[in-house]
Amino acid sequence: MSRMTLGVNIDHVAVLREARRVNDPDILQALFVACENGADQITIHLREDRRHIQDVDVKNILLHSKLPVNLECSINKEILDIVSRLKPHRATLVPEKREEVTTEGGLDVFKYEDAIHYAIEQLHDALVPVSLFVDPTIEAMEKSKELGAEMVELHTGLYANLFAMLHSNLPHSNHSVKELELPRYELETQLEKATHALKISALHAKKIGLEVAAGHGLNYNNLDPIMAIDAITELNIGQSIIARSVFTGLGAAVDEMKKLTTR
Repeated sequence: MSRMTLGVNIDHVAVLREARRVNDPDILQALFVACENGADQITIHLREDRRHIQDVDVKNILLHSKLPVNLECSINKEILDIVSRLKPHRATLVPEKREEVTTEGGLDVFKYEDAIHYAIEQLHDALVPVSLFVDPTIEAMEKSKELGAEMVELHTGLYANLFAMLHSNLPHSNHSVKELELPRYELETQLEKATHALKISALHAKKIGLEVAAGHGLNYNNLDPIMAIDAITELNIGQSIIARSVFTGLGAAVDEMKKLTTR
């Protein structure tokens, strides 16, 4: 049985807290529950706009977590200085726009090549390993390796949206993905292509010496095709776990996801 690392992203606990600007729910309690119920890693995102995770949260989580902490961040200099000082177990560089609801795509490793290179150098000088959150293309894998990253996290957003448009009530909701309101056969073809892109990108990344994670939009229903890609050894999952926890409790939600991510 091969090992799959489950990174539990607890950002949405902070989203709920910040909605009322109180310390409830307590992010540290979420950390402890996730650790006790099967998480292998804690993932958090320190955004430039601080819309959920705050600087003090990062400090406290790093201080109290018994598990590795994967800190997502942009290539903004102020943020990089904070990350370099706090020294998480890994930094994952992600794109960031203030107006976005969530991360909308992979980091453009070609357009921002120089800035990413300097960011990786700064983090390496602080002895922080680096992963790049990128779209699943062979070219992005090659460039990530060239830039000096140890790992890539494949952006599964397109895959997840296609899956949801085919296999959930998303098309009948206010959040239907307008550009994917297509005939079923077209969605099935696109989903097959998206899954194939993830597979060949993961295999190529592994071949050239990169570790491979995946994340964004993954949930309790769409994991099987991802779990079938042996080159992917880590999944970072947040919103679906926190959403499930509203009904089952966080411990049960993490435990259920851990069972699904055990090969």
